[in-house]
Amino acid sequence: MEAQPTPPAARRRAGDLLLWAVVAAPVAYAGLTPPWPRHAVPQLAGSLALLGLAVAFGRRWPLAALLAVVLGSLLDGNFVFAIPVFSYLAGRRSAGAGRVAAGFAAVAVAGTAVNLGLLGTNPATWFLLASVLLFAGVFPWLLGRLRRQQRALAEAGARHVEAEERERRAAVERVRLRERARIAQDMHDSLGHDLSLIALRAAALELAADLPPAHRAAAGELRASVATATERLHDVIGVLREERSGSLRPAGETVAELVDGARDAGMAVELRSDPAAADLPPLVAHAVHRVVREALTNAARYAPGALVTVTVDRAGGEVAVSVVNGRASNGPLPGPESHGSGLLALRERVRLAGGALDAGPRGGGFAVTAHLPLTATPAPIEDVTSTVPDPQPADGRTGEAARGLREARRRARRSLLVAFGAPAGLALVLGLVYYPLATAGAVLDRSGYEGLRVGEERDALGLPRRQADPPAGAAPAGCEYYTDGNFPFAEPTWRLCFTDGRLVSKEKISR
Repeated sequence: MEAQPTPPAARRRAGDLLLWAVVAAPVAYAGLTPPWPRHAVPQLAGSLALLGLAVAFGRRWPLAALLAVVLGSLLDGNFVFAIPVFSYLAGRRSAGAGRVAAGFAAVAVAGTAVNLGLLGTNPATWFLLASVLLFAGVFPWLLGRLRRQQRALAEAGARHVEAEERERRAAVERVRLRERARIAQDMHDSLGHDLSLIALRAAALELAADLPPAHRAAAGELRASVATATERLHDVIGVLREERSGSLRPAGETVAELVDGARDAGMAVELRSDPAAADLPPLVAHAVHRVVREALTNAARYAPGALVTVTVDRAGGEVAVSVVNGRASNGPLPGPESHGSGLLALRERVRLAGGALDAGPRGGGFAVTAHLPLTATPAPIEDVTSTVPDPQPADGRTGEAARGLREARRRARRSLLVAFGAPAGLALVLGLVYYPLATAGAVLDRSGYEGLRVGEERDALGLPRRQADPPAGAAPAGCEYYTDGNFPFAEPTWRLCFTDGRLVSKEKISR
């Protein structure tokens, strides 16, 4: 059978049990090792229970668990081994740093007041306890905080990558949809032109006097069907209408061939083309072809039977194209009214080529005129077939993920700086605080030391009111120690020994 995955709750319980075993080991070892003091068993049971409560509630209240362990160190010194563990976990599990930092500050202030004010602890012992709090509490907490920021940075990076991938897929889908819209638009333009010519031919047959009435009626039905099909084509593809950078056209088709096709369909078209206009830049030639095609389509629909004049002139640095039709003798072909989208798309196409288009009534007819520069820079156009360098979706998810990633990087860099800079700064501050405590009332300078005379009474020597802590090791009876104020730890410098209240020896202690 396939092994079932361990539930997250079971993994957490197993992890908590292992954590309790690790932090309880020093306490249990000391409690089970003889000699056993009085009340050893209740103290051991209470210590293990306190550690168990700290582990059990440490995920939900990491600061409370840390403070419980710190308070436990007042009863059992072996709790000091658990302080770095719970400090690190407090850094990993706490969302904010303010409450934990305030907790450390409260412990430092309260510990200083109790040790120096109530218990009269010497400065060296106070310095040792403060150093334990710094390096066993603050430093591991900062490391846990750094690890939390690194995990947040990794999660933000993963969200950023996911958002970029999601936007990349959306960009690909937009390209596909836009390309389909382009194809549909070009189909609309090409088929609309052809259907207009078919409707024109059907109208000519409907008006032919030499055809039987049945044939003229069939031609009328054909014309009506073509008009309906044109409108349906417009409705269906008009939904997908969109500006684009290219269109489908017969390969190599010229304006002259376009005009010939219109004549074959029954239109009266006259072409006036400058021979120099036969060689145009591709973008300009495409725009000219589009202008003529759209104008002929409109003339076939709205002015059937009218003379249409197509003029293409190239002069200087531009080409001018105009399509002018006269007054329609029979009015527009029957069918739905125009939406005007063809001229709008045509105007945009000319703009993209760097030119300008003018369309409107003229002399009872209609004129479409465009001026296109030959060397001008084309207007900007979105290249949807290329990769977008910095995609930004409409809902801003990619931008939000990028901002989250930058913020996570900033917090991680700040946590790294604090994790390694804060302990050094706090140690310096601790040393600066310890120095005046250690030297207050215990400094005997060199001149004062040299002025002491062996045999003089102690009360007449004018010694400092407080002695320095003796160096490590056994101190001779009747001897006192003073410091010369050496920085930063104010170690004892002079040893003065007395017998019956008189100075019997003085010496400098080598360090």
